[in-house]
Amino acid sequence: MTASGVTLRLLDKADKEILKLPRTVKGAFFDFQHKFKTNPHTTGLKLQQLKGDSRLWSARVSDDYRALLIRLAEDDWLIVSVKHRKDVYDRLSAQVNQVTGGIEYVDLEVVEESVLRRLPAPPAPALAAPEAPTPEAAKPRELFAAWTDAQLSGLGVAEPLLPVIRTLTTEDQLLGLVEYAPQLTGEVLLALFDGKAYDEVLDQVTAPVAVAEPVDPDDFQAAAQRPATVVTTSDEALREALEGGDFSRWKVFLHPTQAKLVERRYSGPTRVGGGPGTGKTIVALHRVRHLVGQLRPGRDKPVLLTTYNKNLAADLRSRLLELGGEELLARVEVSHVDQLALRIVREAEPGSGKQVMDDSQAVREWRALLDELGEESWDPEFLHDEWTQVILGQAVATRTDYFRARRAGRGRNVTRGERAEIWQLAERFTQRLDRLGRQTWDQVAERAARLEMGREQRILSLTRQREEAGGLDNIHVADGSGGWLRFRYRHIVVDEAQDLRPAHWKMLRAMAPREADDLFLVGDTHQRIYKNQVTLGSLGVNIRGRSSKLSLSYRTTRQILRSALDVLGETDYDDLDGDKETLAGYRSVLSGRQPSGHAFVDWAAEREGIAALIESWDADPDMRIPHEQIAICVPTNQMASEIGYTLGTHGIRPVEIRADGPQGDGGVHVGTMFRFKGLEYQRMIIAGVSDGLVPREAVSRLRTSDPVRYRHEMQRARSLLFVAATRARDSVDVFWHGRPSPFLGSALTRQT
Repeated sequence: MTASGVTLRLLDKADKEILKLPRTVKGAFFDFQHKFKTNPHTTGLKLQQLKGDSRLWSARVSDDYRALLIRLAEDDWLIVSVKHRKDVYDRLSAQVNQVTGGIEYVDLEVVEESVLRRLPAPPAPALAAPEAPTPEAAKPRELFAAWTDAQLSGLGVAEPLLPVIRTLTTEDQLLGLVEYAPQLTGEVLLALFDGKAYDEVLDQVTAPVAVAEPVDPDDFQAAAQRPATVVTTSDEALREALEGGDFSRWKVFLHPTQAKLVERRYSGPTRVGGGPGTGKTIVALHRVRHLVGQLRPGRDKPVLLTTYNKNLAADLRSRLLELGGEELLARVEVSHVDQLALRIVREAEPGSGKQVMDDSQAVREWRALLDELGEESWDPEFLHDEWTQVILGQAVATRTDYFRARRAGRGRNVTRGERAEIWQLAERFTQRLDRLGRQTWDQVAERAARLEMGREQRILSLTRQREEAGGLDNIHVADGSGGWLRFRYRHIVVDEAQDLRPAHWKMLRAMAPREADDLFLVGDTHQRIYKNQVTLGSLGVNIRGRSSKLSLSYRTTRQILRSALDVLGETDYDDLDGDKETLAGYRSVLSGRQPSGHAFVDWAAEREGIAALIESWDADPDMRIPHEQIAICVPTNQMASEIGYTLGTHGIRPVEIRADGPQGDGGVHVGTMFRFKGLEYQRMIIAGVSDGLVPREAVSRLRTSDPVRYRHEMQRARSLLFVAATRARDSVDVFWHGRPSPFLGSALTRQT
């Protein structure tokens, strides 16, 4: 925000105060910042230093409101707060954090009031006077008594808050402090409270944001340039806040931990993991912008951004457009991976008019084939999975190769004779699809992988010939290939990597040269909701030694997070490369209400209960929110239709979520759990979470007939519920009829 040589910035946490201002004051603030940039010393602004801290200044926004600022340099100012004039007192602190080198602003009065509001209720008076407790017994245990002030400061805790921290005795008080404390202070204190050792916190929380150079505590101008000082400087971002939206912080802010992952140079493929809401997609988007920034000028699109489905790809495109505008988007191909594979196949086979069908349609065709053959010894779902994951997934071309193929994780063992039967059935199945003029997405992916792997081999062959010729191009060889053959992309960024098929990885690996910064993957196997289990190393994508993990959730509250982690239970999850993946250290600095459980006798009563809950929110001014910020997810499509009908009878507009996103605006979003991957809402209602629906009854029957497949299906069902629960920012309400799902822990089954 510059004009007439004056720079005016806005500190990160000040935007929250602006959002809470009355509309008339927001307008006055917008006028104020323009006046200030024109001339900060205009008489009407009443610019003056505060008595309590010489670094802080006050300026008039309106009759009743004042902006608090730090003077970084002669004509460089930073707004740290906007307050009512009666609240501009001398218990304010602005300092440079000695660990991060960033500017921190603390309102001690507000912090202390927040902590005091959360003091435990006094005990009810006893009928008879109890014995006087000893002083030791009467005094509650301080939460952070085990660490000295020097240790806490060394972790980056804001020093002005140390006296308040010494008074904390309950988690509620801690959360009250964290709400108004600088971000690093909150992260450190919560990590220690959650049981992490001092050295772990130093390594995992503090070290990633610490600066290497010495920090001058009086150089606020240098501090304002460091990543730890998050500021907004554009009129556009400010206007968004003043109009009642938010700053869409992902556009302007990366946590220093994330920024290091975005800007690092990698010697080969790398993967960033982390739980829901930790900013993996944000990192992927900023990584794309970083890679484009390294390109020479041009009109081609050497960067690919891809993900699992159409809905997510559309979201990535719109967010990338907001992040860098048309100029950025002009250098990036954004496509969901199946669309990309289909394009490759159609380029190679332009006359093919086969219709593509999904997995559920394919299973129906398997069942029809078995019925026609009178074959009752094979399960159609088992055969479909064997065909897609082993035969197509490993690009098995012959029966002999299938006899040798690894079937790790596939469950029941099959004899050589059974493999011969499966191979014959698979051949009949592909012939059946050919006659019908149909193909599956797995077939498309496998064909695209073969085509791209062949292309890669031709490129490598040409490169060898060129090297043998002393670096000169062989124009005849190039012409014979139909053009100057080159890799389709220089860099590939993959979001939701855990859901891609094996053939997808083979295709993507062949699309970019095996050089530095070639593949950048983000994903979380705890959120794998499809059957695609892969080991990247076996598919040519070597991420060993180049994996990182994000652990701080920016979306989900601590209360929701704890309940969601209970859903996962003690199940083991892989890391896409043969080792175990954990959510150890996954945490949040956000706080909210506990998830609520709602039990009903049957599905009809449950639907009425959901409608009644939404009506109660609408009737309460403090609870009312736009309906598009409420979502209802259910196990099946039929249940989605039925809940939509029930909402309609109550005058509540349902908006269906399909594969390509919401089918309208302004209503409560309704869909199956699968549809909510990658989305987020203020309030989530998870309905139909009953035993026999989550997980499905058919899964339970696999316990004895196919124990390995049973474990995989149970894990997938847990992941689906975990994904649903972690779409929420503020609250989760879980509904069921009959017996609740066995996945629900005590927190989620606590009834209101």
